[in-house]
Amino acid sequence: SLDLLLNFLLTSTKTKWKSMQQILTNGCTISSSGTTGTPKQIFRTPENLKACNEIAIAVQMLTSESRVYTCTRMTHAGGLLLQTLPAYTLGCDIHTTSFSAFKFITEFENYTHTFLPPQMCEAVMKTKNFATCDLTGKIVCMGSDVIPSKHIQAFIDKGATVIANWGMSEAGPNAINKTFTQEDYIFSQDGIMGDTFCCETKIIDNELYVRGDICVYDDWFATGDLVELKGDVLYYLNRKT
Repeated sequence: SLDLLLNFLLTSTKTKWKSMQQILTNGCTISSSGTTGTPKQIFRTPENLKACNEIAIAVQMLTSESRVYTCTRMTHAGGLLLQTLPAYTLGCDIHTTSFSAFKFITEFENYTHTFLPPQMCEAVMKTKNFATCDLTGKIVCMGSDVIPSKHIQAFIDKGATVIANWGMSEAGPNAINKTFTQEDYIFSQDGIMGDTFCCETKIIDNELYVRGDICVYDDWFATGDLVELKGDVLYYLNRKT
């Protein structure tokens, strides 16, 4: 439940990880951001969480030696499901904190993985520390909103591996993604979703539909996202009105 997640943020380390085990055993409810309409609560079953964890570990190359820096809200899919919960299943070192653009580079120095939505990326990029930082060997997932190509370029220029990621409270969060390093060409079009599909997809009248074990519904789910497939890469265009 959301209460378990809130307790995670307020209690001792031992109690925090006990709450995480309860989430894995019983499932949990996360808050949607409201992009699919009125913000709502979405329940994830233990089976769904297991499927999401397995994909997240594979996509983000998480191992027991990974160290995860979580600065997004744990009540949402990005904060809990993208890295924190799968990292917990591997016994990783995990640090949860509130976001501070000024502290980010210094604190992230001791970690290997993090997740940043576009607003946080932009804030970090504007700090003095970002201009001189070295993110070699680090993995930065981006998502939760339209990903500007300049954000991907800025972080790989600092040595990071960037994973552009698409997911929803109802599906994923590692549902569609693409991994970039310094050797990769960056597409000039904003809104890249990915070329790696971790669930079934189909496009009807430009609207993306998804289905699979990482989705909360058994049948096809109409995401409300209008998309465009260019070659093997999927791009976000707009929300369906």
